[in-house]
Amino acid sequence: MADVLPFHQNRGPAPDREPEPLWREVLGRSLRAIRQEQGGRLVDIAERAGISPQYLSEIERGRKEPSSEMIAAVAGALGVDLAGLLADIAGAVRQRRGPRLEVGRRPAGPVLMAA
Repeated sequence: MADVLPFHQNRGPAPDREPEPLWREVLGRSLRAIRQEQGGRLVDIAERAGISPQYLSEIERGRKEPSSEMIAAVAGALGVDLAGLLADIAGAVRQRRGPRLEVGRRPAGPVLMAA
């Protein structure tokens, strides 16, 4: 029979740390900022992207997790480079989290081996 382990609920981040941003929220803020900088209306961008204005609004507010096809359609409707948009979003998430080791990279300096 398996041992019963106590369940500890995640009570959120430590009080001295800001919660990590959700990717969809950073994406939404970025898309909205680009649209507003261009002076574009939500309904016009949504029509060019082939989605409803309501869905685009939910994406911009970080309420929906859009598919890669939807992200590409909105980026295209805004006339922005998809790779550049995604790189900017990744950079924004990285800045809010603080310095961390990147996935797949080794720390600089010599690697110490156990004897």
